[in-house]
Amino acid sequence: MFAIVEIAGHQYKVQKDQRIYVNRLQAEEGETLSFDKVMLTDNNGKVEVGAPVIAGIKVDAKVVQHLRADKVLIFKKKRRKGHQKMNGHRQYISQIEITAIG
Repeated sequence: MFAIVEIAGHQYKVQKDQRIYVNRLQAEEGETLSFDKVMLTDNNGKVEVGAPVIAGIKVDAKVVQHLRADKVLIFKKKRRKGHQKMNGHRQYISQIEITAIG
């Protein structure tokens, strides 16, 4: 069984016991969360699609840890001017584990 759910503004395809990285959530490590914006569910070939969400179905998850993603380097250069600029960014993310769907 899998579901497509909206978490922190993005849509994810999730299954039970799966660990995914999402944008930083306002919850403590070890805390359980419930997401009710489920767009689609598939239960062994029986597909249910919401318009836009399915009423009465939620996805439960547990926050495993908060961390930062890998550094993304931004390099800007203007040709023939001697201008170069290097910048970096690390996004704050949370790792969650899906505990239940339904």
